[in-house]
Amino acid sequence: RPPQQAPRCFLCSSREAGKQTATAQIMRVWCSLILAALACSDSVFAFSSAPGRLPALRSNKLATSATPRAANRPSLALKMEERTVSLADQVARFERAKKEKNQRFLDIDSVYDGSYLKGKRVMITGGNKGLGLAITAELAAQGAEVIVVGRQSSPELDAIGVTVVTGVDVTDEDAIKTKLVDGLGGKGIDILINNAGYFWEEHETLSNLSMKEEMKQIQICALGPLHVSATLANKGLINEGGRIAIISSQAGSVEWRFTQNPEGGDYGHHMSRAACNIAGVLLSQELKAKKLPVVLLHPGFNKTGMTAKYSEIWEVEGAVDASVGAKRVLHEVKGISMDTSGTFINCEDGLVIPW
Repeated sequence: RPPQQAPRCFLCSSREAGKQTATAQIMRVWCSLILAALACSDSVFAFSSAPGRLPALRSNKLATSATPRAANRPSLALKMEERTVSLADQVARFERAKKEKNQRFLDIDSVYDGSYLKGKRVMITGGNKGLGLAITAELAAQGAEVIVVGRQSSPELDAIGVTVVTGVDVTDEDAIKTKLVDGLGGKGIDILINNAGYFWEEHETLSNLSMKEEMKQIQICALGPLHVSATLANKGLINEGGRIAIISSQAGSVEWRFTQNPEGGDYGHHMSRAACNIAGVLLSQELKAKKLPVVLLHPGFNKTGMTAKYSEIWEVEGAVDASVGAKRVLHEVKGISMDTSGTFINCEDGLVIPW
């Protein structure tokens, strides 16, 4: 059989690249590196331009990660003012904020101005305790006309002196379409804050999976905001120029599970928040025709009854009092517009959380 010819190099069109000489070997290495670089650049372009990758419309900058499971890495290299994507590692996020003296993160009063709320008609679900109660108190303090909707009131809520509509469970379609709507007295609202939520007290693992608890979390955290928002939008009870805020959680980011939950667990909690996020995005798409913006908000790590089971890590992960969390939320509510509709924002730093 005749001897085979040396293989022809793809880039330099020379058979010398196939000979065992130092020069040829170097050429082959360079050719391989160039081809690999071209392949990687094609992959990055394809990923960043893939349908469904929502841009972070903060200062008109895109916030797509270059590679899967790496949405937090660009933020490490960028200067604070250049970042658009938040950081998955809660401890590292808090430590970076302290190192950089990030006032937006560490002192919300340095940027918060709630005067825009004066005279606004605001409905909030689940405002009888925790973060919802703190948001309600801040709304009232800023001169908003507040309507709180929920199953029941509380002494703390009654003391604020706002309108309270009880007997409304956000998982009850009939109650939403009757009691909730009737509670508005035929007048529209300027802002809807879907705050009602639920987190099973137990740490859910494969050993104690509970379909009942999983469905309860999904119904309250995902279906509740969807049906409340849809009912008010369909009945024309959100005023022109109005906006919808959905209090979700970073727990709904699939991308961040690799960092925050390396051992899995809390299935119902994370599924409910991921479902909330997809519902919010679809809602934002359908409500474009009505020019009603919808934004999903992670309120940050707040010291409330819902997070009490994590009290041992409150300080190291930068948990704040609910009153601070309320201002963080309302600071982001102020910026909701059609340009930001459909985004998922971390109220701690104002940056986008990847899906």
